[in-house]
Amino acid sequence: MSRPATGDDVAAIAALEQACFGASAWSATLVSDEVGSERHVVLVGPGDDVDAYGAISVAGDVADLDRIAVLPASRGRGLARDLLSDLVDRARDLGAGRMLLEVAADNRAAIGLYEAHGFDTISTRRGYYAGGVDALVMELDIQEWR
Repeated sequence: MSRPATGDDVAAIAALEQACFGASAWSATLVSDEVGSERHVVLVGPGDDVDAYGAISVAGDVADLDRIAVLPASRGRGLARDLLSDLVDRARDLGAGRMLLEVAADNRAAIGLYEAHGFDTISTRRGYYAGGVDALVMELDIQEWR
């Protein structure tokens, strides 16, 4: 269902970023850097369309979930769930034993998704996001997952 991102996908990912995150969106330059780096960026969508994407980075036995984004018009179809499962599998294949992420404490939909996948909140970063919103740091033991 997902596929690796390439340089040809940068404009579509940047547009998805803007649609999902507005002023907090990653720039096309940052997206290009992500796609061209050691990070693992995967896309979901029919053909060349990009309905959702996610990015992880892996260092040693720790994977960081850097981003999951789903176009507003494509939400509610399980794309984030499928994408997260694929990213966890990729992290495991790359040797990670656990995955970490940060999520806005007021993003109930994302927190529900992560908790449903077995992530646990391990700490809180006060005022981490714009407007003073806290970030929850969550962790998944990949070896225990599934």
